[in-house]
Amino acid sequence: MAGTLKAGRRGRPGAIAEINVTPLVDVMLVLLVILMVSSTYIVAQTLKVTLPKTATSDGKADEPATVTILKGGGLRWNDADATEEQLAERIRGAVATRADLSLVVSADKDVPHGRVVHVLDLAKLAGVQRFAINVQME
Repeated sequence: MAGTLKAGRRGRPGAIAEINVTPLVDVMLVLLVILMVSSTYIVAQTLKVTLPKTATSDGKADEPATVTILKGGGLRWNDADATEEQLAERIRGAVATRADLSLVVSADKDVPHGRVVHVLDLAKLAGVQRFAINVQME
């Protein structure tokens, strides 16, 4: 048993020769609980965009730039808030550094179709040739 003293020579208790793993298990369980609690806060900081669902998909794009259209009409370029003018400027800068830039547009399902088309038009005017619309598989 862990923590018991064995009788040595002359009836005196000897040194503990076994490792007590109970404190190690206690520390690991506390670390696991801390990790589980902190991970919920990391996930909670994401944006809520309800993507439209589809039964088919062409797969993922290679290292794409992303534009997100929020339900309220706001725009985000690679997870940073942007106005339409800033968005067009950032897309032009990205196309200037990488001519084969792929752009993935994510829009909430409640965003009007015209708003999505307008953002795609801004990107096309900025020089983007490859587009993808982000969807969620059913």
